[in-house]
Amino acid sequence: MTAETTTRPRSRKALAWSGGAVAVVALITAILFAFWDWNWFRGPVASIMSARMHRQVTITGNLRVHPWSWQPSATLEGVHIANPAWAGKAGFGDIDRIAVQIRLAALFSGRLDLLLLEFDRPRLALYRDANGRATWDFSDGRQRDQPLRLPPIRRFIIDGGVLDFRDESRKLNFSGTLDAKERLGEADKGFRMSGKGVINAEPFDLKVTGGPLINIDRKRPYPFSADIHAGETYVTARGAVPKPFDLAQFHMDIAARGPDLSELYGLTGVPMPNTPPYALTGRLSRDVHLWRFDRIGGRVGSSDLGGSLSVKTGGVRPFLTAELHSKALVFPDLGALFGGARRHGKVASPSQIAVAQKMQAQAKIFPDATLNFQRIRNLDADVTFKAASITEAPIHLRAASVRVKLDAGLLRAEPLELDLPQGKITGYVQLNARQRDAVTDLDLRLSNARLENLLPVKFQGSIPFAGALTGRAKLHGTGDSVHDAMADAYGEVAVVVPGGEIRQSLAELAGVDVIKGLGLLFAKNQSTTQIRCGVAHFKAVSGVLNADRLIIDTGPVLISGNGTVNLDTETLQLRVQGHPKKFNLVRLNVPITFSGPILHPRLGLEKGGAILQGGIALGLATVLSPLAAILPFVDAGLAKDANCGALIAQGAQNGVPVKVAAPPRPR
Repeated sequence: MTAETTTRPRSRKALAWSGGAVAVVALITAILFAFWDWNWFRGPVASIMSARMHRQVTITGNLRVHPWSWQPSATLEGVHIANPAWAGKAGFGDIDRIAVQIRLAALFSGRLDLLLLEFDRPRLALYRDANGRATWDFSDGRQRDQPLRLPPIRRFIIDGGVLDFRDESRKLNFSGTLDAKERLGEADKGFRMSGKGVINAEPFDLKVTGGPLINIDRKRPYPFSADIHAGETYVTARGAVPKPFDLAQFHMDIAARGPDLSELYGLTGVPMPNTPPYALTGRLSRDVHLWRFDRIGGRVGSSDLGGSLSVKTGGVRPFLTAELHSKALVFPDLGALFGGARRHGKVASPSQIAVAQKMQAQAKIFPDATLNFQRIRNLDADVTFKAASITEAPIHLRAASVRVKLDAGLLRAEPLELDLPQGKITGYVQLNARQRDAVTDLDLRLSNARLENLLPVKFQGSIPFAGALTGRAKLHGTGDSVHDAMADAYGEVAVVVPGGEIRQSLAELAGVDVIKGLGLLFAKNQSTTQIRCGVAHFKAVSGVLNADRLIIDTGPVLISGNGTVNLDTETLQLRVQGHPKKFNLVRLNVPITFSGPILHPRLGLEKGGAILQGGIALGLATVLSPLAAILPFVDAGLAKDANCGALIAQGAQNGVPVKVAAPPRPR
């Protein structure tokens, strides 16, 4: 028996249970007041179900109805439900038998109580396409994430259920079995539901237990527990449904552990960041479209994590808000966010360890793992995070805070603050994933920092320079990984040392007196000479930072340099050379080099680089003319700094054309 949909349903409630169960429940309330005659029912049954579900329904077996009772019941055999036209010819589900029994007295008072809801051998094939259309959405796409609302059920049975689930938007596949029944007369009597199968090629196991259904009361919370194993992800929950079985509201205490929080996406539909292995607890609750995860506690990697988050569904995209904090953040744990990982330890999964070891062997900073931007396109968010202390960072970080907003694929981290032992880094980072190719922009400022803390290059066994340090990096790049974005970077980077000191042996080797410098070097002399002002300015083109100005003024000598920093190969090649300010009849200087991987640069003397100088020192105009334009890019006050300002003034006195850059326009 088949029938086609000819009318549009008036109800706005989505059918949210397998097969035609809810349609049959609605049907029984109507047939209780009708004549018992199979031929009379044969047409209306199929018509009601087809109209309710917008698709073809076939009933090939018997329909048995027992209406004249205080507990009327109905049984349908051989129910076959087709998919909507857009999903192809494959069927949605086949159910050998559906049995329903209700309590008539409750119906007269406006309530529906199910004494029995039974499915024999239901076989369902659920599918959601990349556009979000779902074959189990019987509301014709007019409702989103509608909670399952069922009346109290005193006997609920699923016997021999088979489920195949494919979700293109989540990249999720599941195939398995499902059974449910009540255990009576046993020590652990009560409701039991179990499921087994394979989810994305990983084993899946589900166990749900609850109190005896026979004693259910719509005015009393119904307790339940659940255990889920999906691959290496383990979730346990203990909670209650305040109004059985209205799943628009429930709460549970939950514990979850696994190799990566992002793997919860398949189970929850909420995009999570990539992380090292985690173990978290908290209280999960739902109030229709608002999901909350409060009292979060536990660890992610070696770092503790606490706070709360909520997700509001039902709109175009879920909206996540969160306030998270860490008392002790281990910096390498952040690497997984961007496709990197820790090198070793129990706080990294085998795949993450392999990635980290590869990066270490290649001396890489920027991970080249392709990031999943499709997930952030499917979520809006407003998240704040604070770390009270930070350890194991590549530079000395003390604390951090950031606010991240995500809107339709546009992610912006602002304000971003990283506290140093002295000074801080502030600014923003933006990732625009609205187009096919993701675009990264950053504008970070370094203020009140120390040179010796951020550039721990050693010479003669110790750091050869010290002083105040300030800087700015403004870059723009395109790419689907951190490495690709940096390898495509355009913009500029500048650092300024407005006063400090440098090892005297280095200064002498740079050009004051090579013979004296070598003597100091061999004697391992630790005395220093003053740095009046140091400036390094790079222009970035296609991921290569070209040093168009590299100057260190030590008073008696002006050190200039050039070179490149390649963000693609993550290597640098810098060369500095001294120019005495006073006239010397004959002068030797030896260029100093910084070369090799950015992570492990080598400081050395250029072989064969000793140059015989004669005559007057290099003209200041060649070296100093751009400074007045560079300094305001970093900090508007630097041009008036006692040291760098004096250097500019000195240049002006020697005929240098001083061009002060226009003040930056407000963003």
